[in-house]
Amino acid sequence: MSLRQTIYTIKPRAMSWWSQVAMGPPDAILGVTEAFKSDTNPKKINLGVGAYRDDDGKPFVLPSVKKAEEVIRSKNLDKEYAPISGTADFCKRSIELALGEGSEVVANGCNATVQGISGTGSLRIGGAFLNAYFPGNKTVYLPTPSWGNHTPIFKHSGLDVKSYKYYDPKTCGLDFSGALDDISKMPEKSIILLHACAHNPTGVDPNKEQWAELSQLIKKKNIFTFFDMAYQGFATGSVDNDAYAVRLFVKDGHKIALAQSYAKNMGLYGERAGAFSIIGDSKEEASRVMSQIKILIRPMYSSPPINGAKIVSEILGNPALRADWLQDVKLMADRIISMRTSLRDNLKKEGSSVNWEHITNQIGMFCFTGMKPDQVAKITKDFSVYLTKDGRISMAGVTSKNVEYLAHAMHTVTK
Repeated sequence: MSLRQTIYTIKPRAMSWWSQVAMGPPDAILGVTEAFKSDTNPKKINLGVGAYRDDDGKPFVLPSVKKAEEVIRSKNLDKEYAPISGTADFCKRSIELALGEGSEVVANGCNATVQGISGTGSLRIGGAFLNAYFPGNKTVYLPTPSWGNHTPIFKHSGLDVKSYKYYDPKTCGLDFSGALDDISKMPEKSIILLHACAHNPTGVDPNKEQWAELSQLIKKKNIFTFFDMAYQGFATGSVDNDAYAVRLFVKDGHKIALAQSYAKNMGLYGERAGAFSIIGDSKEEASRVMSQIKILIRPMYSSPPINGAKIVSEILGNPALRADWLQDVKLMADRIISMRTSLRDNLKKEGSSVNWEHITNQIGMFCFTGMKPDQVAKITKDFSVYLTKDGRISMAGVTSKNVEYLAHAMHTVTK
């Protein structure tokens, strides 16, 4: 037998390189969507999706975004790489949207702002920077509950993750005393994650007085604040109202980190446009921080995508388009708010003895209904209403056409 024949008759090894890889658990939200798709009930409702839908249940491209795209197309721009930190115009307009035009922080150059891959990527940049350079405890405290991706993002960044009390299932509202108690027990120089507005997944936000108390306590405890602001404008319809907590903390002297996303408030879900900022003590400090953030970004993804950033810059930089966008974002927020009122009213009309006031007290895309896992299972089985096991519903999936059916289903399984 020749050497060539010998080589080709050697049997392959029985074990593949990846035979030890276990099947991962399915994503909870995607699982809801897949089950919804296979359901043949014509009245089925998907309340799991975390994206805005119009009153016909269809994806919505903002008119202001369409106009911005036409302007961009007419400019015949190139497709060159963006800088590692993103375009300067996008970064400046993003931090000004968060802190308000005329911000002293921006005027004095005390912010290090980079473009991130939407909110998720911006949080990931922040996690990497804090893991590398935060001088205190490398532990981030998340509210209970928090967005499901927060924990894996920060753990993947190398940070420890702990929690503090936030949501009270008995009232479907804020456990403010519990939050204060837990924060007061946190070690100094720890990191706390705060949702700037429209808390995901509960829709429960502190009021202005509570934000002020939280600011003072966190400052007293010398805790570093990381704000996640994924819904500016989408919560109340006002970008200024929804940035209240962020601007208050900055006014109170906190040197915050901030993640921003344009997925919800501009409907740029697939464009992945977001920003990450660190507020420093001086322009010189911000420059040093920026230099290190860019070094962290370079091996992660080199530079950010340009199309979504161009749309954001065009809208925020053009007074007419900005005015159109503010109307668009208010239209979305108002539809969500009106659906909350309609759902609560229809539940009352059904004769429900349950207090559903929390539906309208909560705000933003999501609502914690208070339904228990067995009630969730029953509403899915009997009515083809799909939601996550914790009773969270996306208000974007509620329309004027299905709200009565949804209220009837909720009443039936909770009475």
